[in-house]
Amino acid sequence: MMTAAAEQGLVFGAAPWADRLLMKLRQRDDIDAAEEAALRSVIEPPQSYPARRVIIEEGEPLDRSALLVEGLLARVKDMRDGQQQISELHVPGDFADLHSFTLKRLDHGILALTACRIGWVSHEALALVVERFPHLGRLLWFSTNLDAAIHRAWTVSLGRRDATTRLAHLLCELQVRLEIVGLADMTGYPLALTQSDLANCLGLTSVHVNRVLRDLRERGLVTFRGGHVTIADPVGLCDFAEFSPDYLFIEKRPR
Repeated sequence: MMTAAAEQGLVFGAAPWADRLLMKLRQRDDIDAAEEAALRSVIEPPQSYPARRVIIEEGEPLDRSALLVEGLLARVKDMRDGQQQISELHVPGDFADLHSFTLKRLDHGILALTACRIGWVSHEALALVVERFPHLGRLLWFSTNLDAAIHRAWTVSLGRRDATTRLAHLLCELQVRLEIVGLADMTGYPLALTQSDLANCLGLTSVHVNRVLRDLRERGLVTFRGGHVTIADPVGLCDFAEFSPDYLFIEKRPR
């Protein structure tokens, strides 16, 4: 269903829950006032979900997409033996399933790793915005391309990096993505994940993650304690992980 604002022909409201999405988009391109208002108008007021709630089931028919306003979401695949693989983490400002606009279902689930707030956008309303504002359509398309780039980086990590550099690379990626939306700086960021969550991201066991975290701490690079990542040596961490933010396309290239 479309929001009331969309049904009235995009009568715009403030919708502050779109702020981090706009920060993310403006990192890469310019958005004018009409485009901003159009985007804000179609995002429904956020709903709250508890940690560990499945937000979208694999294969579920979809007619709306989820914008993460607060918290952390994961794309997950559950195996028959009870194991789980996380294929991407989503931070505030991310659409977790924008590609469902064309696919209409997902080949994976969306799981709330922490308590989350999600603003839903109906595909009907999204189609109206894209039709009226083609530039916004290109920016949203860029977002799905960015997801694909992140997936490729994770594939390289799973296939070619050892456990310690794998985790270091993920922590570098999250620092950049969270800094873009005002939730991190070079010294660190909150990360309310368990070692089991990290293990599911990295294809490791929780015990192995514990050893890897100790290794990174003993190298004087980073510590993860009490739900917070503290980066002791930002340059050293990036160098150790062979991390380059190029695949995150953070440079601004206005239309």
